[in-house]
Amino acid sequence: MFSLFRKRVPKEHWAEINGEAVRVVHKETILHAALRENIDFPHSCRVGGCASCKCRLVEGTVKELTDIGYILNDDELDQGYILACQSVPTSDVTIEVDVTAQKQRRTVPGRVVLQERLTHDITHLKLQLDQALNYKAGQYADLTLDSLPGRARSYSFATPCRTDATLSFFVRKVPGGQFSTAVNEKDLLGHTVMVDGPAGKFWLRPSDAPLILIAGGSGLAPILALLKDAVEGQSHRPVTLLFGARSQQDLYRLDDIRDLALKWSAAFTFIPVLSQEAENSDWTGARGRVTDVIPGLSLQGSEAYLCGPPGMIDAAEARLIEGGVSRTNIYADRFTTTRDALDADASALAI
Repeated sequence: MFSLFRKRVPKEHWAEINGEAVRVVHKETILHAALRENIDFPHSCRVGGCASCKCRLVEGTVKELTDIGYILNDDELDQGYILACQSVPTSDVTIEVDVTAQKQRRTVPGRVVLQERLTHDITHLKLQLDQALNYKAGQYADLTLDSLPGRARSYSFATPCRTDATLSFFVRKVPGGQFSTAVNEKDLLGHTVMVDGPAGKFWLRPSDAPLILIAGGSGLAPILALLKDAVEGQSHRPVTLLFGARSQQDLYRLDDIRDLALKWSAAFTFIPVLSQEAENSDWTGARGRVTDVIPGLSLQGSEAYLCGPPGMIDAAEARLIEGGVSRTNIYADRFTTTRDALDADASALAI
């Protein structure tokens, strides 16, 4: 009779990923299992914010850890797409994932040729690669410092692809972040950096629709890359650029933005918004959260590109949709940290 009280052994499942079988332990996500078994599964944030790990559930069932409706559009959901980082199998599953982008990635060595302080916590890191790396403006790469082997970190390209094989990144110092602290506090000139990329699906789609661009902090990097690439292509799309920062000392690359506005062949509106600027300062511009400005914009028929902290992007998406922007016309790059990914993995296994 005591056998009735024996603890049940948690059931594990199997995931067949592009024909390769992977064991998924109790409460483990599909992405975590794939990476544990050294499958080159596309991914980035690991917290359900970037859609890099989007895949199609062909057979079986999963438990989704978060609402993925704001990341995947209705057509993708109807076709059975899920996010591997947010999906825990509740049965054996069959998964199809597009690894084309993964196969196009390359690892290229380079050296640091410039460290330029942009704000008190953001540094411009410029690299000279041994050979050119092709990418689309808006994408990102994984960087590894020679002094921090095995600690790759993802950063967006801050400029369009150049023929001189130079790359620029804006690195914000994250509390406790070893990579970002080294970039912001140590002299790295001449150091070797391995660049693995390109990755990501954040790039400007061909269209004539007006552009709403929203950046927060170092999220300005891919937005500037998009704009610089578009101005070289003589884009005629009206632009509204919102840039959220804490105070005037956190505003940077204003000369670049003024230069873009002068060269732009259509209307170009730039609105910096400060959330923590002192009340008695000489600032006469917008105050509050950058998302507070959205309801006052003309949004109908626009296409939006958002880059920065996940909370900012979630709030911006909601306001844009309320204002009439179609969800299918909103593209976002959520900047997350290594701590976010570790916390996500721990939360998943604790459920």
